[in-house]
Amino acid sequence: MNLIIGSIIVIVCVLGGFMAHGGKVMALWQPYELIVIGGAALGAFVIANGFSALIKVNRAVLGMMKGAKYKKAHYLALFALMYELFNIARKDGVIGLEREIEEPEKSAVFKKHELVLHDHHAIEFITDYLRMMVSGDMNPFQLENLMDVELGTHHHENEELAGAVNKVSDALPGFGIVAAVLGIVNTMAALGGPVSEIGAKVAAAL
Repeated sequence: MNLIIGSIIVIVCVLGGFMAHGGKVMALWQPYELIVIGGAALGAFVIANGFSALIKVNRAVLGMMKGAKYKKAHYLALFALMYELFNIARKDGVIGLEREIEEPEKSAVFKKHELVLHDHHAIEFITDYLRMMVSGDMNPFQLENLMDVELGTHHHENEELAGAVNKVSDALPGFGIVAAVLGIVNTMAALGGPVSEIGAKVAAAL
């Protein structure tokens, strides 16, 4: 929602100021320059990252439109689930806990917290490390370190997409200059024409 509201404010203020100064909005509508800049940026992104990254970015953008994925209810559900699981371990021991985490989709405890159950990343993380705790093969320090490494890897993978988009955004001014130069080249080819036509082409190039 913030993205939509912020975008509307930017567009209204920029176009409103331009029109208040006597500008014509249609003079800004240059679809061919958008094709040059947008197409070059898209091509550069695909070359550097591949189509799979492009699909992931599209999904991330759509997710931004929907708002935050995790809300207060998700965190409360997670805390409630962990409390119940640890309570089972305290009362029934590791055998009772193992019974719940072996098939979480069939567990009555997990079914009570659907917000967590529907998040496969969270379920895999919880059940995997609870299994390690039940097995007793690792000491707490090793387990904590392993969890930190996995969380760090997950964050790094998410940041890679943002970094890829950021690199393309850094190149956008260069693509804009290319589009402007192409517009000037087009203008130079029309120097023998009417002044109004040359002026329109210069405006389009800029």
